[in-house]
Amino acid sequence: MLPATIPSPPQGVWHVGPIPLRAYALCIIAGIVVAVWLTDRRFVARGGAPGFVVDVAVWAVPFGLVGGRLYHLATDWRTYFGPGGDPVAALYVWNGGLGIWGAIALGAVGAWIACRRRGVPLTAFADAAAPGIVLAQGIGRLGNWFNQELYGAATTLPWGLEIYRRVDPVTGAPDNLGGVALDRTPVEIVQPTFLYELVWDVLVAILVVVLDRRLRLSRGRAFALYVAGYTAGRFVIELLRTDPATRVFGDVRINVVVSGVVFVAAVVYLLVVRGPREDLSASMGPEPGSVPEGPGTSGGVTTDDRHAGPETDDRRGPDDAASAREKRREAAGSDREVGHGADEPSGVDTEPEGTMHQEGARAEPPSAARG
Repeated sequence: MLPATIPSPPQGVWHVGPIPLRAYALCIIAGIVVAVWLTDRRFVARGGAPGFVVDVAVWAVPFGLVGGRLYHLATDWRTYFGPGGDPVAALYVWNGGLGIWGAIALGAVGAWIACRRRGVPLTAFADAAAPGIVLAQGIGRLGNWFNQELYGAATTLPWGLEIYRRVDPVTGAPDNLGGVALDRTPVEIVQPTFLYELVWDVLVAILVVVLDRRLRLSRGRAFALYVAGYTAGRFVIELLRTDPATRVFGDVRINVVVSGVVFVAAVVYLLVVRGPREDLSASMGPEPGSVPEGPGTSGGVTTDDRHAGPETDDRRGPDDAASAREKRREAAGSDREVGHGADEPSGVDTEPEGTMHQEGARAEPPSAARG
């Protein structure tokens, strides 16, 4: 009698008319939604603007999907471009094949573009995103369960994974990805490495949240903690997998080597980098009542500036205004030298309305002239 084991789904694709619903794609989408939701909560809690994370996701998600696929093609190129390979199948993302290293690397480029447009440090965004990213990875591993892929060697453990023979229900031809298991008798019971990674990802997410709350990690250190934790588990889990993979240094899976190198780099970053949390106020955008700076503008234009009339001195620079005041002083001094007393006002700026300007207005009375 077989021990209690984990059954695989009988199929990974359902058809709604001509439209296929693929479990792998749905798991990827669900992971992205969870990551954006959690990242937004953490980003706002750190002083960022609500909704900013969605703006970043518009850039980071497409970049990440492309990067993940490129990494998979680079490390498993023989399947598509080797002898007997199908180059067109390189475009079939829905059949699985997204490398996390490429997804993170190119996704970070997209996030950097979005953050730079608003003046937000990428490291601050990465710290907020770290737990959500690793949770998304765990959810994505459920897609491998539906696809019956990325499992380990045969096992007698109670939590072994049952693998079924899937076939095209019309032709009866073997079809592991798009077919259906008509017979639930397992052809193999294997190590559920997808489940190991899912559980590990959840633990890493909890670890990052707890330590970030206690230590107030900043400058990318929460992200580095996620990377170190994830790669430590991936290193071990990768050794249990038996699916085809590119081998280096003799017979070592390439992801084992990458996990080790990235783990060391993340630990070094954690130990070296220090500093307070970054300011996220730039994510709020321009203040109400201000106009964004344009080319050649030294600062934002305030509401008071806009109400200033076209005839005011506000159109002149500081040097022009000071020069005008100086000229008025010089004119006033000249008037005093010519004929004004020290206590008399000079110039038209301060002269009362109705004052006469004629030269005879200040002539002495006739009695004085006769005397």
